[in-house]
Amino acid sequence: KIPLPGSAPIRMIAGVLLVIGGILGFLPILGFWMIPLGILFLSADLHAVRRWRRQVEVRLGRRRQRKRAERRSGGLDRR
Repeated sequence: KIPLPGSAPIRMIAGVLLVIGGILGFLPILGFWMIPLGILFLSADLHAVRRWRRQVEVRLGRRRQRKRAERRSGGLDRR
């Protein structure tokens, strides 16, 4: 778990700044790693972002389970 600031406005400001900083990730100090962290901050308060993040988590989890099942079965269950 990542500790988030207790105040909603501070979380939202931090999230927006992280996403903006991530968009400028080609600059030397900033990085693209800031985008997912900003989305995580924003998802604590914004329902639409939380729903989108959860859908992505479910999709990635299903993909991970499918790949593990394929590895266990020797790759015979391809789609």
